Amino acid sequence: MAISASIQALLAGEQVAGSRLNSKLLDELLAEGLLLVVSRGSRKSYRARDAEALKRFLVDKDESFRIIEANASDSRATMAAETGNSKLVMVRSCPGFPVNSYERVECFLGGDPFPVNPQEGSFLFVSDWKKFAIPEDVVVMGVENMENFRMIRKQRTFFEKYLHNHDLSDKVLFVSRYPQSTDLRKWLCSIPNHYLHFGDFDLAGINIFLFEFQQYLGKERSSYLIPDDIESRLKSGSRKRYDEQYYRFKDIKSDACELQQLIDLIHHERKAYDQEGYICCEP
Repeated sequence: MAISASIQALLAGEQVAGSRLNSKLLDELLAEGLLLVVSRGSRKSYRARDAEALKRFLVDKDESFRIIEANASDSRATMAAETGNSKLVMVRSCPGFPVNSYERVECFLGGDPFPVNPQEGSFLFVSDWKKFAIPEDVVVMGVENMENFRMIRKQRTFFEKYLHNHDLSDKVLFVSRYPQSTDLRKWLCSIPNHYLHFGDFDLAGINIFLFEFQQYLGKERSSYLIPDDIESRLKSGSRKRYDEQYYRFKDIKSDACELQQLIDLIHHERKAYDQEGYICCEP
């Protein structure tokens, strides 16, 4: 497979032309900051920032990528001995997604009470997500960065203020796309709750929201978390990240006025800002 050859090349530290990579996968890898952009005129190639980080991401995304961990010279018998299946069954052993909260949320799993109220320093993982239900007045907040997701209590005042100022329920359940799969999106499509996306303030992050979530949920029940102080924060953001993403995402647009204003602001400042910057906002 061409995509396998391209991934192998990236993991080997080689440059790979953008035309050789699946466009959707390329968008995800850029959004996760896993690739460096190498420009030569109008042509763009990509290189892995960290081959091990890229490998972990791919395996978490889809266990079929575990094939990359096998040495190319390994025999089928060796693979069978190591994995128990010479064909490496293409089924994820851990479906679902993580959930977190800083206040108890009365949820249900298979019709039985399943309160979400993890002790600080932990979160829950819902594997049987098709049977997971939450009250309709709960806002579901998708957090792109795992560090932000783990440390929601350090951002509580920030979240509560935002929800209040935007007339959203103060009952909130935090979710994460990790491991990268469509399970979270499918679950969101099956419930009526409002979805609030908290991602990086860059073009790639907005692209994830538009095409991984809003495209399926609609504008009425999905929105992008845009802090009041993002303009001042962008001024101290990363020019390099903006430049790396520009040619890939420069044409993204949004019908939502507030989100389009953010896109315009990013282009004006020519900067990108990481959501981790809001972890330290608590006194």
